[in-house]
Amino acid sequence: MQKIKMTTPLVEMDGDEMTRILWQIIKDELLLPFVDLKTEYYDLGLAHRNETNDQVTVDSAEATKKYGVAVKCATITPNAARMDEYDLKEMWKSPNGTIRAILDGTVFRAPITVKGIDPYVRTWKKPITIARHAYGDVYKASEMKISQAGKCELVFTSEDGTENRELIHEFKGPGVVQGQHNLESSIESFARSCFNFALDTKQDLWFASKDTISKKYDHTFKDIFQDIYDKEYDEKFKAAGIEYFYTLIDDAVARVMKSEGGYIWACKNYDGDVMSDMVATAFGSLAMMTSVLVSPKGVYEYEAAHGTVQRHYYNHLKGEKTSTNSVATIFAWTGALKKRGEFDGLDDLVSFAERLEKATIETIESGKMTKDLALITSHEKPEVLNSEEFIIAIRKTLETL
Repeated sequence: MQKIKMTTPLVEMDGDEMTRILWQIIKDELLLPFVDLKTEYYDLGLAHRNETNDQVTVDSAEATKKYGVAVKCATITPNAARMDEYDLKEMWKSPNGTIRAILDGTVFRAPITVKGIDPYVRTWKKPITIARHAYGDVYKASEMKISQAGKCELVFTSEDGTENRELIHEFKGPGVVQGQHNLESSIESFARSCFNFALDTKQDLWFASKDTISKKYDHTFKDIFQDIYDKEYDEKFKAAGIEYFYTLIDDAVARVMKSEGGYIWACKNYDGDVMSDMVATAFGSLAMMTSVLVSPKGVYEYEAAHGTVQRHYYNHLKGEKTSTNSVATIFAWTGALKKRGEFDGLDDLVSFAERLEKATIETIESGKMTKDLALITSHEKPEVLNSEEFIIAIRKTLETL
């Protein structure tokens, strides 16, 4: 069989631990036999990040801006234990955070639905995509512990020396205080990424914050979204037959629980962090979740939504067989290949990626699955496969398609 040709490379970002093992098996079994794969490779494994003083992460993000599409394996964000384990020069930042900042991107996460893995929320019939604003708020906050009585103020000193002061609290005793910020430019990028993704996927877009309580901070998000929608997207949305909808975050949660799904739910940073895990778990598994970083300039970086599966990796090093779910990593590759094919006008590449997704879903629906899915499936007699057996089973299904 003649391999499918590519004209422009994907940016390939390799990763860590068990997902790195799966990454290679996926390439060997599901991609290289069928596609003349062209990638610009970057090793984002923690050891190599340490060797390059994390320059490799920056280089991979810049390459993504150049080529427009990237696929990323899960990576370690080091803590104190990893500092010792990998003998690190310093506690390097999250690669995802670095890449998000360089691409100015928004993260979209959606569950992969299959028959036999039923959502815990019985009304949900279609996937719910969480769009998380990946800048600022509590993740870039400054904090202070207050040890005694006193006055705490919010102070802004402009470049000309003018000061604006706002009382936060008159402390009568010990307490704690936190200062958050965001940027209008980042919120604008977030809004445009959400509107573009909604048009791209033909889905309604919800946005929710708490502007009734946060009358300046959250209200700024609401106003920017509405202003950009009215000026740039209203006619496009109507032409596409989709809707933009704003509501309060607590109302959004209530509506989500009663809905059937099938829309994008845009959230501020913290809300998106929490709600993406809630949606993933309620649909069945974090290992059955797609994740794509989209910049307002139309750059895409696909990855699995989960971590490096450290415990399985240590078992693998002992020579033990693991049953690690590779679906999200497979769908990171298929998402990137589809987008590359769309950009380059390669219908064969798009069709192949769609067939690989179909083969993955059909394999699970036939009863062949990894242990995590076997524990929650309604399939009467699931066949539990180890990590490699599951990928090989998908290949056999793919060959029939």
